[in-house]
Amino acid sequence: MSLDGIVVNSIVKELNSKLLGGRIDKIYQQEKDEILINIYNKGNNYKLLISASSNSPRIHLTDRAKSNPLNPPMFCMLLRKHLAGGRILNIEQFLMDRIIFIDISSLDELGRDSKKRLIVEIMGRHSNIILIDKNNLKIIDSIKRVNYDISRVRQVLPGLEYKYPVSNKINPLDFNEEEFYSLLENSNLNIPVFKFFYTNYMGLSPLIGKEICYRSNVEIKRTIGSLELEDKKILCNSFKKIIAKIEKKDFTPVLIENNYNNNYLSFHALDIQQFGSENKIYFHSISQVLNKFYYKNDLIDRLNQKSQSMIKVIETKLERSQKKLAKQKYELLEAKDRDKYKIYGDLISANIYSIEKGSSQIEVENFYSENMEKIKIPLNKKYSAAENAQRYYKKYSKLKNASSLLGKQILETQDEINYLEQVLNSIDNCEEIDELEEIREELIKEGYLKSNRKNKKKTISKTKPLHYLSQDGFNIYVGKNNRQNDYLTLKFAHREDLWLHAQKIPGSHVIVKSEGESIPDTTLEEAAILAAYYSKGKHSSNVAVDYTHKKNVKKPKGAKTGMVIYENFSTIFVNPSIEKIRKLKKVEN
Repeated sequence: MSLDGIVVNSIVKELNSKLLGGRIDKIYQQEKDEILINIYNKGNNYKLLISASSNSPRIHLTDRAKSNPLNPPMFCMLLRKHLAGGRILNIEQFLMDRIIFIDISSLDELGRDSKKRLIVEIMGRHSNIILIDKNNLKIIDSIKRVNYDISRVRQVLPGLEYKYPVSNKINPLDFNEEEFYSLLENSNLNIPVFKFFYTNYMGLSPLIGKEICYRSNVEIKRTIGSLELEDKKILCNSFKKIIAKIEKKDFTPVLIENNYNNNYLSFHALDIQQFGSENKIYFHSISQVLNKFYYKNDLIDRLNQKSQSMIKVIETKLERSQKKLAKQKYELLEAKDRDKYKIYGDLISANIYSIEKGSSQIEVENFYSENMEKIKIPLNKKYSAAENAQRYYKKYSKLKNASSLLGKQILETQDEINYLEQVLNSIDNCEEIDELEEIREELIKEGYLKSNRKNKKKTISKTKPLHYLSQDGFNIYVGKNNRQNDYLTLKFAHREDLWLHAQKIPGSHVIVKSEGESIPDTTLEEAAILAAYYSKGKHSSNVAVDYTHKKNVKKPKGAKTGMVIYENFSTIFVNPSIEKIRKLKKVEN
């Protein structure tokens, strides 16, 4: 994980600068493994988030808050009893490990001064938040109780003495060159070089191991056994430079953006160089980095979880509609060839007396052809010649009637397929839970999902389209779901505003506000890139985008939400890469 001992060191530095001496006002437990502590210090209010989640354990200051449970959990009540009103005396890191001690002075039930220590252990699935008595190191309680059945090595239970996690790793702040070379010599020669660092030194992550290799110009996949003496020296020097930065508290909090989508790939307290320079965002505060990283990733996880049931329903409906369309098209082709069945009936009737009972086929002259060519006609043995003729007449009549209906039905089925594909694209574009809930409400309204009576009274705040400002100063708006698309096209846009949509694929409606001016080619291209990126073609390198004035866009009578038709359009081809999207100026709503 990116949150290693170096990041923890940076967090401790920040927490000491802002929280030391502060008073604990309120304590909440909004998740089963997460607490939020409100701290007042030097005229400022701070929110300290501490999470022992298996997937994303962390500690940092935050400006976000979740809803509190109606009844606070037992651990929350215990923390309030021991820590509320207390002063923060000390915040420190245990060696270079992912363990933080927060010492707090408060009054006990008898009004005497009492010192407690809140221990935050960030260790993956073994992460924990533990409250102990500072004087005797006895555990008061923990957010996760660890008994003998869970761990035979180290129990975490009320009344037991707190024991530090056992580690055979070396504190990198006690770095010794001779020891470094000796470790290299005695290591498994077949393991990758980057793995050597985090398996031997405390608080280092695979990310830092790879970073040391990158800065040393040593291939990450190289094994220790393949290293020359010069390689080892360069690795040693790169490692020492990183240690020097930690000792000087010379941190550069950074977020690494993902090159393939809009989420974050990684983060660190040091300026990570292995990912290049274009996809990095720098911050003054490590808490800001963690806040953004975990909020975004947590949001993506929650969106994925909440959208799965909807996606499953839509994909099932879509598959059925596609099969239905294939069947309708086949029936239409058969209906176009319906005249042959009338001919079959006529020829059977004309030769009815010469047809032997039980025949499976007859061969007769076709008096409808110019040359009176012979034709073979299949017969059903179960029926008489007259009954076979009537069956062909009925089939002809049925196909004749079906032909006029199938054309309309095919259009309706194709419209439904387009709508369902558009909904899937909208789900993919969701960036907030409320946007997903809007899609759910739309699907209920259209009859694809059943309404949940329990949530009937729940009101969903209307979400806003994305807003960008082109380099020429024009406002560009992007709808992320069908409701937003309808709003932008039918209510928000004026007649002469520019309307864009990816050609013949599901996608967002994009509006460029013209304000009575001619729209430059640079703005047109930026808007087209947005239309392509927020469409099914976002991963393509060459996407056709249609554009026209809003006055040429119409909503057919009875069309589903977000569905429109347009005319008098032109087409532009663009590459909707994530790098181009990031360069566009986004206006925060």
